Amino acid sequence: MVEVMKKHSAVIGGEGNGGVIYPELHYGRDALVGVALFLTHLAQKHLPASELRSSYPEYYMSKNKIQLPEGFDVDGLLVKVKQHFSSEKVTDIDGVKVDFGHEWVHMRKSNTEPIIRIYSESISTDKATSLALDAIEVIKKLAGLL
Repeated sequence: MVEVMKKHSAVIGGEGNGGVIYPELHYGRDALVGVALFLTHLAQKHLPASELRSSYPEYYMSKNKIQLPEGFDVDGLLVKVKQHFSSEKVTDIDGVKVDFGHEWVHMRKSNTEPIIRIYSESISTDKATSLALDAIEVIKKLAGLL
């Protein structure tokens, strides 16, 4: 993420897990910086937090993971996942993120254990969960785990 931010002179960045990166201070993920930026925005808008929140569309996340056998070729599997979704808008900067317009699913490997994390976002909890479960089925099928 940091390399891409530097390349494009980004003023702020972040990750799907909520990590905020603010280069003006440093290039590390920093929760306190995120809180400070939010509070600054809130103060500038002169709104209560509830009113500011209601001005944004509602989206819900689902966070899941799939366990893979030890030594499994996760990188090779993610290449297959990318190919499977090639008719959609796919980003492969950090795993495979598939954008379906108003919802998305992001599948990325763990660097510490043989798992793929599956994060999804949609307009309801049920839709986000369904999107993630569909992605898990694709992963299992491509991995030969069904």
